[in-house]
Amino acid sequence: MALDLGDRRIGVALSDPTRIIAKPLLVIKRKSRLEDFSRLKEIVKSHSVDHLVIGLPVNLSGHEGQRAVWTRDYAAALSAFLQMKAELWDESFSTKDAEDSLRLRGISPKSQRSRIDAIAAALILQSYLDSHQKAIT
Repeated sequence: MALDLGDRRIGVALSDPTRIIAKPLLVIKRKSRLEDFSRLKEIVKSHSVDHLVIGLPVNLSGHEGQRAVWTRDYAAALSAFLQMKAELWDESFSTKDAEDSLRLRGISPKSQRSRIDAIAAALILQSYLDSHQKAIT
């Protein structure tokens, strides 16, 4: 499972059982950490998730800013709550790529808002899966 953490929403994506293809699952409207974590725990349980990937925002310079610090803190707290290791993965351009993908499919910007974060999470997860698949072959 991969997460794209935003200020107001969390995009969630899952992979197929063979860990080759990522697909968007849903978008969670953020409320509080406890509520977010509880909802994510339900998803982990209902989908038998055994690996968690969280998008890490890295600046174009390759350095981490305040958002990355916040993400690392959130990931550590979520990992402890779920009792599951959370792996951070570079999310560079995932939201822009998701927007471009939806625009190319003719989906209006207004309609994109409800899906963009889950698609970004799927792009993060696909990047992670592809990288690890290359390491295996």
